[in-house]
Amino acid sequence: MKTIFYVLAGKPFLFLLFAVNLLGTLYGYYWYTGQLVITAPQFLIFVPDSPTASLFFTIVILYYLFGKRSPLMEALAVVTLFKYGIWATVMNLLLLITTGELEPAGYMLMASHMAMAIQGLLYIPFYRFKLRHLIIAAVWTLHNDVIDYVFGQMPIYYSLMDYLPTIGYFTFWLSILSLGIAYWYVIKEKRWKLNIH
Repeated sequence: MKTIFYVLAGKPFLFLLFAVNLLGTLYGYYWYTGQLVITAPQFLIFVPDSPTASLFFTIVILYYLFGKRSPLMEALAVVTLFKYGIWATVMNLLLLITTGELEPAGYMLMASHMAMAIQGLLYIPFYRFKLRHLIIAAVWTLHNDVIDYVFGQMPIYYSLMDYLPTIGYFTFWLSILSLGIAYWYVIKEKRWKLNIH
């Protein structure tokens, strides 16, 4: 286990992770282009959920590479990476179950989003955020749910629109779970406090 954490904290792996997440973030914003062009300006920041989550983590890694920290970015990253990583995986599984088929891009999205959730959790031993940072992350995350499911700015999955109330309900509780994991393992449970080297 110590070897894994040593690799995760090392500069070579951090550089690789930074590059992968930066490219994934840029592709993610590109993937949302079709929805962004029909989105009202006041909602633009809340629409591309997954790339914004990976952007938070990219910023965290950039801080680590320079021997610094951003507790707020760490809180935003772990909560949103887990939430949207699991959310997109479940939505594509639901798409496969309800339609009986899934395009190759859907499988790619499942794999990449599951990787998002995993990497967010893997770095939990390194995070140092406080309750005040998690509260800000909670406001951002739950407010985003309101924007998505009250103001209708959720990602467009045409085949799943009939399930929208259920998806909204699931998303809310997934937000609560994500916040609970961040609280329990970073703020309450303090066994792990590893350093970036």
